Amino acid sequence: MDTSGVKGIAEYSGVDWTETTGARLYRKARKLIPGGVQLLSKRPERFLPRQWPAYFSKARGCEIWDLDGRHFYDTTIHCVGACLLGYADPDVNAAVQGAIDRGNMSTLNSPAEVELAELFCELHPWADMVRYARAGGETMSVAVRIARAATGRETVAFCGYHGWSDWYLAANLGDHDALDGLLMPGLNPTGVPRSLAGTALPFHYNRIDELEAIIDRTGGKLAAIITEPLRDVPPQDGFLHRIRELADQIGAVMIIDEISAGWRFCLGGAHLTLDVEPDLAAYSKSTSNGYPMGAVIGRREVMEAAQNSFISSTYWTDAVGPTAAVAAIRKMEQVRLSEHTMRVGAKVHDGWRELARRHGIHMKPHGQYPMSHMAFGHGEKNLALQALMTQEMLDRGYLSTGAFTVSLAHTDEVIDGYLAALDEVLAVLKQALRKDDLQSRLKGPLPEQGFGRLT
Repeated sequence: MDTSGVKGIAEYSGVDWTETTGARLYRKARKLIPGGVQLLSKRPERFLPRQWPAYFSKARGCEIWDLDGRHFYDTTIHCVGACLLGYADPDVNAAVQGAIDRGNMSTLNSPAEVELAELFCELHPWADMVRYARAGGETMSVAVRIARAATGRETVAFCGYHGWSDWYLAANLGDHDALDGLLMPGLNPTGVPRSLAGTALPFHYNRIDELEAIIDRTGGKLAAIITEPLRDVPPQDGFLHRIRELADQIGAVMIIDEISAGWRFCLGGAHLTLDVEPDLAAYSKSTSNGYPMGAVIGRREVMEAAQNSFISSTYWTDAVGPTAAVAAIRKMEQVRLSEHTMRVGAKVHDGWRELARRHGIHMKPHGQYPMSHMAFGHGEKNLALQALMTQEMLDRGYLSTGAFTVSLAHTDEVIDGYLAALDEVLAVLKQALRKDDLQSRLKGPLPEQGFGRLT
């Protein structure tokens, strides 16, 4: 591992983060780009306002260099889980470079589309056909469109987070806090046609009674029942199998959204470990290790309905996306990736528990090992504790917010260094709690919660 760019805490703690190159560029971006960034999950205000390094100049493995050359280990969301093999994986990059050199786009189609479709169907014996997109949100929109075309129905029931599209945000048209427990509070459906009200009905994970109530209320006229396979908790009391039964009973399409979970729990997706076969499954994120790619896979009788609706886009035919996906999936299989993410994730959880015990801080791990987060238990002080932890870890060369998404690049050496730094930081937090001076130790505002405008 190249650590030549690592700075010491003395140098980091003296940085005026508000006047770094990245901070100046972000101030400009806020005037030019609505929201400042393209992805809400990358908005600096959500991590540490005025201090979080907004831009990178280079990324490799789990290491990032900002615009001023400062080096950090990414021990937080790791590109929202998009690069499961680590940033700039050499094998995926080599495959992509070959596709670029041969020509990424032409009037004809890339044969990589067929190779990737065959690979998906090999990994999922229940699936017969594949359609592509290039991002998670649009991939889920394709899946919903296919389900509606196949059933001739409009209304969908769902649990979990499934993107930004109109079909999903329509849940907030009739009840402005319908999505609060599924994603974050304050998602305003402004711009979503009012006529979509009542077409997207949310229920909570492991609450099959809520889904049954929706079926009763709608007379079972659902186009689709959509769920993530798991997120913070696994299915309980046959939750996924009961969804499968209900979908069959009412003639709805069962869709599993593997965009966040897929590949990190099992080669092919978490639902394969849970012994459930949907009608459609959606993939994106780490499928192609950071290169834009999305896929909807499914049973022939459902997927054929895609031909009865207009679902088409020029950039869904580029060669880079499927080429990157084939290379990434082959490598994930070769290195037994899910075994690594589970083992390293467990090590992080164990480390959090031990450090919390050692310093007498109420802090517990939550979520599944490959994509987990910690939660403080100090009431109204929790957000300030999170901010101070992020600030102190930043000074030690770690991007750390309490969330931890594991990649292949998170080696034992990286995790040991991360936990050693966190050990020092929790000692600072313990002192701040004892002196009751959390706020005075912060160099800027608290992180924003939920969805908030910049102006």
